[in-house]
Amino acid sequence: METLAAKLPKKIFSRAHEITADYLKAVDKHLDDVANGSVTEMFEIRDFAELLHIHPTHLSNTIKLITGKHPCYYIESRLMDIVKDKLLNTNLSIAEIARQLTYDPSNFTKFFKHFEGITPNQYRQQYKKF
Repeated sequence: METLAAKLPKKIFSRAHEITADYLKAVDKHLDDVANGSVTEMFEIRDFAELLHIHPTHLSNTIKLITGKHPCYYIESRLMDIVKDKLLNTNLSIAEIARQLTYDPSNFTKFFKHFEGITPNQYRQQYKKF
């Protein structure tokens, strides 16, 4: 059975890969900016689409077509990497980490537990090297 990507003309398929690569670079840059405090608002898919000069639906469909995952997966995955690093390599309170990453502390704990299965405090206690 032929995949959808295999049916796409080469030029369109190439553009889809370009959009995906540009999106992933934009996610990395934005989350680095959030983590270092130079940006205080978290982008949504529409913001990334605007940055790439494409429609949000086109961005979502393209990322899903090329990677098999929704665009939010990449934001959440990269955000979890940043959070884990901050939990293990800083003495910032969990509430301060949450605020730096534009979260309300209680929602932050729910977000973290959803992906990791434990609270940020449990993660810190379990993995932090003393």
